[in-house]
Amino acid sequence: MRKRMYLIPAGCILFILYFTVFGERGLLRIYHLSQEKEQMLQHVDETRQQNENLKREIEALKTDKRYLESIARKDFGLVRPNEIVYQFPAADKPGQVTTQRPVSTAAGKK
Repeated sequence: MRKRMYLIPAGCILFILYFTVFGERGLLRIYHLSQEKEQMLQHVDETRQQNENLKREIEALKTDKRYLESIARKDFGLVRPNEIVYQFPAADKPGQVTTQRPVSTAAGKK
């Protein structure tokens, strides 16, 4: 009889503890949700930073002539009139010397 008096409350306590830890609103679920929240907040911060960088770039493209010129030179290979551009082939190994001559180009008139 005394064993039953201890087993029934112990079983109830174990039952409650099980759902407290492993239930749908249990401690493990709360932990996983907090981890997911942290990941989402980090993603939001990264996206905001990218957005700010893109806004700055848009503003620079609209107003800064030097930046626009650097983009045109870098991406499209444009040069000013009477400007010579030397292009050297990349060496395969460090210290290797190539025997090819450099290429020079000059832009025509506007």
